[in-house]
Amino acid sequence: MLEKLFELSARKTDVKTEVMAGITTFMTMAYILFVNPSILGAAGMDKNAVLLATALGAGLVTIMMGLFVNYPIALAPGMGLNAFYAFTVVIGMGVSWQVALGAVFISGLIFILLTVTNIRQLLVEGMPTSLKHAITVGIGLFITIIGLKLSGIMSIRLSLIPPTLEKIVAAKGNGTPMHFETIIELGKLADPHVLLAVFGLVLIAVLMARNVRGAMLIGILTTTIIGIVMGIVKIPAGFSPIAVPDFSRNAFFALDIWGAIHMGLLTIIFTFTFVELFDTMGTLVGAATKAGLVDKNGKFPGIGKAMMVDATGVSLGALLGTSTITAYVESAAGIGAGGRTGLTAIVCGILFLLALFFTPLAGLIPDAATAPALIIVGALMLESVRHIDFSDFTESMPAFATIVLMPFTYSIANGISAGLVLYPVLKLVSGRGREVHWIVYILAVLVVLRFIFLSE
Repeated sequence: MLEKLFELSARKTDVKTEVMAGITTFMTMAYILFVNPSILGAAGMDKNAVLLATALGAGLVTIMMGLFVNYPIALAPGMGLNAFYAFTVVIGMGVSWQVALGAVFISGLIFILLTVTNIRQLLVEGMPTSLKHAITVGIGLFITIIGLKLSGIMSIRLSLIPPTLEKIVAAKGNGTPMHFETIIELGKLADPHVLLAVFGLVLIAVLMARNVRGAMLIGILTTTIIGIVMGIVKIPAGFSPIAVPDFSRNAFFALDIWGAIHMGLLTIIFTFTFVELFDTMGTLVGAATKAGLVDKNGKFPGIGKAMMVDATGVSLGALLGTSTITAYVESAAGIGAGGRTGLTAIVCGILFLLALFFTPLAGLIPDAATAPALIIVGALMLESVRHIDFSDFTESMPAFATIVLMPFTYSIANGISAGLVLYPVLKLVSGRGREVHWIVYILAVLVVLRFIFLSE
């Protein structure tokens, strides 16, 4: 039965190899079970509800990928998009998390529409390569800043301008308003929480340098144990690591779709859709290539179905109560272990569902343990910078703006918008306008109109 369903022999694999590959994939991405509740919890969501949505969403959609597409690719709430959801949309813009989930749901529907039309191919083909990689790098830096803040390794404080006491007194006396500037500095390394985070960061880095499978998961759990020993993490009385999931604390169908439409969250929906589109395409193509799923014509059989499962997962995740679910690059770990069919994905999905019974453990994980994982993910995403041609200013400047504006303005949308406008402008003024795909011009105009008519 398994042979017929997954074509094991045709893909030169067997059940044992596929099961081990599924376990390997799960080990490399199980950290999202602890990191996602931490990030979305900062936006005011119940961490238990987020954990339920994360495990259920990742489990169900990954199983769908295995059954309907026969690809060894796992899916879960995406890093970067969850940060955009929590820190830019909810915290930064003051949008309620229910409305933000509504925006995620709508982006999923749009992604489904793009998948069944040729618009998806146009966007992927038309988007400049330099901007695709710049978006990845920018999101990586954005995630890194979040990790540094949560860990306490980076500290932010306000400083008066001017800083002298005499001028401050004078300003108070004549009614002159006082101004502040934001100072970013190193955190207090003597703080036990910061020390614990530094330990976790070094541990994960060492494990990854040694190519240890599940390095992030091992690092998070080990750091938590050290935190317990240090007294930073408190274990409640009668604690048990295994328990029946508490479904009473959930965010199922809590999304506010009408609120997202009523508030006109066009930029937010566009950003969710845009980032998901290119992130998914890159992950699916890369993973499918590594798994040897390319036919003799260089095409990927089933890639359309894979995109549809991914798009469906976005809206399903929003219904369950989590940010955008997307294909995970960590799937490459399972493929490297020999995974070639959907059986790998199904094993990984089942493990995500079984993780629901270990939810008490997630409640013990401190920010000092999850923040290092964010920093490491940011470091991994910086690899894409080597694909940007910095010798060509018309390529490097838009990419540079995209990269720096994401972390420095604390907005992924700002970075993407800057890149989309600068790229065609610089190509036009340099007499190279024909190098720009027409779809990019349309996107640039839409971005400009957004800032003209929708900015406060």
